[in-house]
Amino acid sequence: MRWRKLGLLWRPDGSEPWAYSHAMIPTPLPGADGKLRIYFSTCDREGRGRPAWMDLDPAQPTRILGISRTPLLDLGRPGNFDDNGVVVTSVVRIDERICLLYYVGFELCHRIRYRLLTGLAISEDGGLTFRRYRETPILERSPEELYFRCGPQVVRDGDGFTMWYVAGSEWTEVQGKQVPVYEMRRLFSPDGIDWPDAGQPVQIPLAPDEHGFGRPWVVRHGNNEHELFFSVRRRSLGAYRLGYATSTDSSHWQRADDLLGLDVSADGWDAQAVAYSAIVECAGHTYCFYNGNEFGGSGFGCAVRESDV
Repeated sequence: MRWRKLGLLWRPDGSEPWAYSHAMIPTPLPGADGKLRIYFSTCDREGRGRPAWMDLDPAQPTRILGISRTPLLDLGRPGNFDDNGVVVTSVVRIDERICLLYYVGFELCHRIRYRLLTGLAISEDGGLTFRRYRETPILERSPEELYFRCGPQVVRDGDGFTMWYVAGSEWTEVQGKQVPVYEMRRLFSPDGIDWPDAGQPVQIPLAPDEHGFGRPWVVRHGNNEHELFFSVRRRSLGAYRLGYATSTDSSHWQRADDLLGLDVSADGWDAQAVAYSAIVECAGHTYCFYNGNEFGGSGFGCAVRESDV
């Protein structure tokens, strides 16, 4: 496939204390008003994330129509699973009023660097404002997934909801730093709120230089064809690249990174990394929103899909 990069869309200018740096994990949601809303998270001076939104023109996504002036959610109470960061990864529209927002809660630890678990917030005004569903995770630690149950994409699936997410119970050392080891998993829920304690592993092979997947994003075509876009971290780079796989049953995946056609640039904001991709079809186009260098520190950008070959 072939993508045309539209460039960097936005990063904070540092003027807001809660949005001092970063624009992480761009998450698109087409609106009933014809606008394309992108949810993302920014960081304060201490590196703690809070979610926000931005409205774009779907026919010209480099044109910003509006942006939230306050965070959608603040940090959790001290001691809660999200007291050191709230990072949105998926938003599901239930109807004109109700939206479900899934987020990663960051909790600093002493014997390991941190834990990452998944929380839920609900909007009753079409996605403008949100409130926490509860103060505890909807994906809590479990015997098979001790430290990480996070990064979900949730989609409506028949009479329920399917979640693609990453899970893990170990760390590895990369360039003298402890980093998580992730694997991709899948869950099903009848209501999008209550989920099983352990997911079904998604079997995608890792290369020897890779130590985990991040931010899965599944696109379904018809009844059988599925595309999976994901981030994969390489030990030799200490940074993410984008991966790609296809499936005819959503259980068995054929990895085909060489077909993706979306990699780092020669220089600039996405020259060192490309990561956390999310795909959306809108206004007759297929867009990929993604992060570049420094895990969102350089902001987020967009590419448009020009062909499948």
